[in-house]
Amino acid sequence: MPRRIRPFLYALILSLATGGCATDEYGRPREMTDTEKGAIIGAATGALLGLATRREGKYGVLYGIVGGIAGGAVGHYMDKQKKDFEKQLAPELNRGIIYLEKLPENRLLVGMTAATAFEVDSTRIQPAFDPVLDKIARIINKYGKTHLTIIGHTDSTGSRAYNQRLSERRAAAVAAALRQRGVIPERITTAGAGEDHPRASNATPEGRRKNRRVEIIIEPVVAPETE
Repeated sequence: MPRRIRPFLYALILSLATGGCATDEYGRPREMTDTEKGAIIGAATGALLGLATRREGKYGVLYGIVGGIAGGAVGHYMDKQKKDFEKQLAPELNRGIIYLEKLPENRLLVGMTAATAFEVDSTRIQPAFDPVLDKIARIINKYGKTHLTIIGHTDSTGSRAYNQRLSERRAAAVAAALRQRGVIPERITTAGAGEDHPRASNATPEGRRKNRRVEIIIEPVVAPETE
């Protein structure tokens, strides 16, 4: 997918999920639940990744390299991967360094939070986070029949245009770190969401640290059905 298109599509997806409202039975606006937000992210991500497939032929190429999961086995494959993340990253999950979410259509989201420790105006992953990346890469390599969409985020320091570029570079930094740990390039797509989708308030230093993050959406590569 062309770089100039990709960030705007992700901005649309995440703005719907994080800023959207629903209505109650009387038509009054209310905040969306986490389940509703997750459904939007999952469905929109599927459409976006489908567009990437049509434009780039990425999944055709990737299927030829890693193969695919039979349709009936996809749920088990991804659930098993989720359990491995939960087991191997239990200390990091308990401390809030990593967050793990199950998205619709058998996708997973692995988020690297404040302890990923991108400093202000930096794309350098803190060395203390290397052992966590080692764990993530081992699991990703173990479950090789997946595609990874890596999305970078920033805090609100600096201009919006600058932060967009910075978020793209942060995603690229994590992609490079995973490639160095054996993840093949064909499995990876990167994008930037800029400052538009904070997980915490940008009014405090701690909130800004949490917003300097990268998220990985893991999608199964499904084998085509045979007649």
